Amino acid sequence: MPPLLLESQMPCTDRPSTARRGRRLGLAAVATAAAGLVALGAVQPAAADRPNPTDQLKKRGVVTEGVCRAWSQQVTKQMTLEEKVGQLFIQELYGPTATTKDPRNVDFYGLETPAEIIAKYHLGGAIYFAWTDSVAGGPQQIAGLSNGLQQAALGADRFDVPLQVAIDQEQGVVTRIGPPATQFPGSMAVAATRSTEDARTAAAITGEELAAMGVNVNFAPDADVNVNPQNPVIGVRSFSSDPELAADFVAAQVAGYQDDAGIASSAKHFPGHGDTATDSHTGLPLITHTREQWEQLDRPPFEAAIEAGADMIMTAHLVMPALDDSGVPATLSKPILTDLLREEMGYEGVIVTDSLQMAGVRDMFDDAEIAVRALEAGADQLLMSSDLPVAYPAVVEAVQSGRLREGDIDQKVKRVLQLKCTNGTVLDPMVDESAVSQTVGAPEHRAEADRITDGTHTLLENDADLLPLQVGGQDVLVTGFGVSTTSTLAAELAARGATTTVQETGTAPNATRIAAAVAAAEQADTVVVLTNNASTSAAQQRLVSQLQATGTPVVVVAVRNPYDIAALPGTETYLTTYSYSPVTVPSLARVLTGEVEPSGKLPVDIPALGDPGTVLYPFGSGLGY
Repeated sequence: MPPLLLESQMPCTDRPSTARRGRRLGLAAVATAAAGLVALGAVQPAAADRPNPTDQLKKRGVVTEGVCRAWSQQVTKQMTLEEKVGQLFIQELYGPTATTKDPRNVDFYGLETPAEIIAKYHLGGAIYFAWTDSVAGGPQQIAGLSNGLQQAALGADRFDVPLQVAIDQEQGVVTRIGPPATQFPGSMAVAATRSTEDARTAAAITGEELAAMGVNVNFAPDADVNVNPQNPVIGVRSFSSDPELAADFVAAQVAGYQDDAGIASSAKHFPGHGDTATDSHTGLPLITHTREQWEQLDRPPFEAAIEAGADMIMTAHLVMPALDDSGVPATLSKPILTDLLREEMGYEGVIVTDSLQMAGVRDMFDDAEIAVRALEAGADQLLMSSDLPVAYPAVVEAVQSGRLREGDIDQKVKRVLQLKCTNGTVLDPMVDESAVSQTVGAPEHRAEADRITDGTHTLLENDADLLPLQVGGQDVLVTGFGVSTTSTLAAELAARGATTTVQETGTAPNATRIAAAVAAAEQADTVVVLTNNASTSAAQQRLVSQLQATGTPVVVVAVRNPYDIAALPGTETYLTTYSYSPVTVPSLARVLTGEVEPSGKLPVDIPALGDPGTVLYPFGSGLGY
């Protein structure tokens, strides 16, 4: 029998040039090599001298679906109840290293360091945020933290089970790791290109860079269909208001993350968060879709994610009576998670909750009950319990009392462990800290990001033939949203020969700031005003109106949701970027000045303000020069 190889060691002539395939197993590529492999655990030694299944796995040096299934079964069988329950929790941990003593860890967990928390609770995973100081020091620090956390997990676990190291790196408005990591403008912007190939490339590059920093789970892509322009929490995080377009882009990004970059992806937020008027961080949204409407609007992207093999699906904290009329949020709903997602839709991967610290799931029950109910409903993993020292023993007790069947817990643990095995984390949990800079922010990655971003901008109005701008020798006022956004755009225009003035006004400009911007506009040849959700901001609407009243030509650029023009009557020049990402603003300058022609097409309808039945700019709209 030939030597067994990792999939990444095997020749492959058709791997995408933009991203390596990573550590994920390639089932077809290793099927022949694994054909003669005796399944782990086929011979059962006595418990006292039973070998570590992970040692057996590493000696074989190859992972296939069957091998990973057998390994997960053996490890689960030998775990204590407490070890099993720990695998069901993914928590935020405070500090830039695994051994950092942080008072927030003491407040939250009663322990000083992330390593101690991992050891005590046998955690299945950790999640990174800026506010936990997980990503504060850049790529090298992140890689060091990941390695430290993995060392803590391996050192505390009898079976050398590594952690899921997770993040929300959707790109665009939900970006946890900034430059020098390669930036992209986000879902709706990428969908404006209509190129699923570009969407896959963006996910592959993002995933490859995350993998280099030791992050093996990305809670992306967003599979919500944003049919509500007033949606306060999704908006441009969604690819589209068209379910089929959203489905195509979700499938493309699942492939980019998993097949190309070798990390786990998680489609979210099931059963669909695209038509909410309430932010589930602060309240419990109600979605009144009928079952037929859900089938037509919300289901297709999740169906596509399942068909693409999505490793994880994240739940939503919302009520949808057509799917479950009990009044509990979907995260706690057995009819939605088990009957619909698991059984009817046939999903076999890991179901993970959205953050259990959000108000949308905490209005009805305490933290102990939330954890138990989510597992009863069909969730496999609990993300960010508000009170782990209460929730963890509550789950253990629920199993001991018979409320939760240990057999069901075993099935959840096996799904989690199998995922850790199939994406290569069990065989290779550590990253090369010295090599991080060779991957993260690589010149070829940034070039691809620039190319993709140049195709995202959508021009909806150019009645005054103002674009492309001739900025050489012109006085240009850049005003509106964003300190760095306005200053960066001004610098880009100045580099092209303009004399620029900046009057940043924010998202809620007061009368003084509006007056200052208007005074500057009266002295300028051209005004570029950046809006951020002006459709819900009367102050931004006043700013734009008063700028236009000066008689100076005004270019309005919506740098978040594209719906702003519905609240800005009389706007003759309007461009939407869907993003204010660091990669977007230089690209915007290229479009404004004609170096790049706008080619993006609306991925949504833009209805009249207050009249959703009247469409001002239909799906697919977009002008060129």
